[in-house]
Amino acid sequence: MYLLAGFAASLGSVRGDENGHTALDRQMMRRCVELAKRAAGKTRPNPVVGCVVVNDKGLVVGEGFHEKAGGPHAEVVALKYAGIHSVGAKAYVSLEPCNHFGRTPPCVDALLKAGIGEVFVGMVDPDPRTAGKGVARLRENGVKVRVGIEEELCQSANEGFSYRIRNKVPLGTWKYAMTLDGKIASDTGSSRWVSGEASRSIVQRVRSESDAIIVGGNTVRVDDPRLTVRDHRPDGLQPIRVVMTSTMDLPKNARLWDISHARTVVYTEVSAAESKPKLYDHLVKCGVEVVLREKMCPRSVMEHLHGEGAMNVLWECGGRLAAEAMRDGCIQNVIAFLAPKLIGGMEHSPLSNFGLQDMSKALNVCDLRFEQAGKDFVFYGRVEETTS
Repeated sequence: MYLLAGFAASLGSVRGDENGHTALDRQMMRRCVELAKRAAGKTRPNPVVGCVVVNDKGLVVGEGFHEKAGGPHAEVVALKYAGIHSVGAKAYVSLEPCNHFGRTPPCVDALLKAGIGEVFVGMVDPDPRTAGKGVARLRENGVKVRVGIEEELCQSANEGFSYRIRNKVPLGTWKYAMTLDGKIASDTGSSRWVSGEASRSIVQRVRSESDAIIVGGNTVRVDDPRLTVRDHRPDGLQPIRVVMTSTMDLPKNARLWDISHARTVVYTEVSAAESKPKLYDHLVKCGVEVVLREKMCPRSVMEHLHGEGAMNVLWECGGRLAAEAMRDGCIQNVIAFLAPKLIGGMEHSPLSNFGLQDMSKALNVCDLRFEQAGKDFVFYGRVEETTS
């Protein structure tokens, strides 16, 4: 299924770079990341990993990726395809092979049993259960190991996984679309559609790579969204659909209450649920999960989603909830769609009531890149951390 039978890397220029990595090494690690990303959004709480096995002639004899939690790891899949050709071969893997028992046996054992002669690791696993132990055990058993090939690329593929390990909450990405005059909707609340079809296609991809999508009660009332990935495969996980509402001012009938294709979780306060017992009972009967908090805030929701195994959370909310999430430190990345339209009005900015009055206090967005999507422009960036 994954094997590129007879695929040969170009060996015409196998010069090493300053780290001793050859063009072949970099090419194979890029292929590992390409494979790994096929499972983006489907492996929670596990990382995405790709593996390629190459013989001494530079031929790919096996490759694979980790498709879902509980399924075989990338190394095991690649070694299965390589078979007897694994003996003395090189294995490229985007993340350090695990050295612990989880739902599956350690990948280090599989590599040793297969007779792999050399392992190239894109990045060290941040999970304390592995974190260098896999590399150490391979070396102890006489396998040559090289670490750090295309490291930034490998780290980017598992940004959410690493962030979750370090911070005990998922990585938050805030997505919004606005007009050239900075509005996400008209004064009447009309927002379909700010952006064009090409931009909405990108949103589907971003959703497919997310473990959960968060909206507020107002978005449910006004837009009645589904928040599903339209072109998802039958074997693929849908993101958890999350509604945050402190008042439980929600419609009885909403498309989010249909859980036949995806889970829906409503986070609300105890007092709100007590004041609307009929709605609470209705949601529960629909199969919606209702999580009660004495006092709700974005941080507590992210902590709960961490417990669900979520690594990447997409905020698709309105301006007020986005401001709360930003204040709570729940947003690390931004994806902004800028449409060539003007709507005017006094309401509906992407980030409402954030409370900053001085431009010198504005949060900086760094590592910016952009692309054109139809008539729109899409900006990607990272919210710079503040020291205060």
